[in-house]
Amino acid sequence: MEHVKILFEHYNTPENEYGIESAWAAPVGENFQLDNILFYAPEYSLGDIVKVENRDGELFVTGLVQESGHSTVRVILSDKESVAPLREELKKLGCDSEISDVTILISVDIPPEVDYSIIKDLLVKGENLSKWSYEESCIAHQ
Repeated sequence: MEHVKILFEHYNTPENEYGIESAWAAPVGENFQLDNILFYAPEYSLGDIVKVENRDGELFVTGLVQESGHSTVRVILSDKESVAPLREELKKLGCDSEISDVTILISVDIPPEVDYSIIKDLLVKGENLSKWSYEESCIAHQ
């Protein structure tokens, strides 16, 4: 399946400044299915089908066509030594994650078959211990 880069506009940076995040997606008819875990653009998750518009040869996402059932959370850790253990713990619970260019920031994919309450309990526990803070970027409507 051929993948293309699609672009997400967002105002989700710490300073609430405009940003663009790129991601890989596969064509599905005239729409595209997201094939990355996003870091900054809210309201979209892995596997979602989105509509795009072509702006001077670049494909900008304009909306959601179909939700995949996946959820996305971002976690910023207090130190980079904690990144690998958290990612391993999340993997054991059935969640993939990616590390940002900011080495203490990870984005987590929660598939529909994983009970989000278990993941949230883990995240709240770590946040209460000041190991990290987390943000729900896109929680599926299940």
